[in-house]
Amino acid sequence: MDIASLVGLIGSFAMIGGAMVVGGGLAPFFDVPSVLIVIGGTFFAAMYTTPLPTFLASFGAMSKAFLPPVKKQNVMIERMVELASIARKDGMMALEGQDVPDKFFEKGMQLLVDGADETKLVQQLNQEIKAMKLRHENNQNVVKAWVDLAPAMGMIGTLIGLVLMLGNMDDPKAIGPAMAVALLTTMYGAIVANVIFAPILTKLEGYTAYEVTYREMIVLGLKNIARGESPRNIQDQMISNLPPKMQAKMEAA
Repeated sequence: MDIASLVGLIGSFAMIGGAMVVGGGLAPFFDVPSVLIVIGGTFFAAMYTTPLPTFLASFGAMSKAFLPPVKKQNVMIERMVELASIARKDGMMALEGQDVPDKFFEKGMQLLVDGADETKLVQQLNQEIKAMKLRHENNQNVVKAWVDLAPAMGMIGTLIGLVLMLGNMDDPKAIGPAMAVALLTTMYGAIVANVIFAPILTKLEGYTAYEVTYREMIVLGLKNIARGESPRNIQDQMISNLPPKMQAKMEAA
């Protein structure tokens, strides 16, 4: 669980809700037509931007903003150095069946066991990274659609409310509900876009960047194992991607 995501989302709504309560309670800020226009309208408009399987998959991707996969770079480097020692001492076949932290690492190691040369290894693993980035980008484009479309739906709701209000100026009782639709849809659109989906998009982009770096480090390590580099040299090259404090800790170990 990403505590920052959870606390940030709850805290944002708490601050907004608190301001509403101080201003006169939550009831004036709830309007069913406004919810239908913004939430329902944005949902279907976002669906319209992408194939249905990608749209449905995007909700699973968004959950990773709160439940991200845990992949520790330092653990992966330590295991890579251990495998480099085994390969240098006993040959590539000794890597068969060795435990590794994730499926991508396992696939690369199996290529070494199967006799792939450095060029083939790097080419195939880089293609895997490229495909992963494309999948992530497709999911993130759906989230971007929510960010872009929610304020637009809010504006559409505002225009609907204004039309209703101007068409019933002779009925004072109709002016209030119409004005509520006009104003609340704009507010809902801003909240949906900027409080919910924009932070999720930023989180997902950050996790993608981390995953790309993680996988590129695996490619670097396996490439050096294929070359027969020493475990120490492999570690020195890989830890350059880590924060300075973690670099110092691993070097000391």
